[in-house]
Amino acid sequence: MIDESGEAVSHSWKAIQTIAAGGLIAGTLDLTRACVQFGSHIPLAIAAGLLGPAALHQGAPTYVLGVFLHYFIATSFAAFYYAASRRLSFLVDHPWICGLMYGAAIQEVMNLVVLPLSALHATGPYELHDLLRGLGVHMVVVGLPIALCVRRFGR
Repeated sequence: MIDESGEAVSHSWKAIQTIAAGGLIAGTLDLTRACVQFGSHIPLAIAAGLLGPAALHQGAPTYVLGVFLHYFIATSFAAFYYAASRRLSFLVDHPWICGLMYGAAIQEVMNLVVLPLSALHATGPYELHDLLRGLGVHMVVVGLPIALCVRRFGR
């Protein structure tokens, strides 16, 4: 593959850049939104998913762990979309609709798999307006940026 300056670029380096861009943008948008909506303690709640409820009352190292875990999850979702887009070209060709649907799928994976398996064992019951807001938010601030990054950088 040749980049804009005419230099050869390895496929693996292009993949890393694409996945990193998607994960960083989606992770930053989602973490910012969560901190505005729920407060700046959100990274402690994320860390509590790994460490248990005691993490909610711990300090800076646990906060940093929560931020790291948040970006790890966002980057993992970006990597999954990128990998799928190598076989399913419509994910690249139609990033708006695919990104929105991917964001909805991410919300469901978080609610039905990640949170119940976490150390917090969050299983609901959930209010309908919270589910709808979560779907909308993850469609726009997570799925869409990942899909658009794959479209822009992953060709």
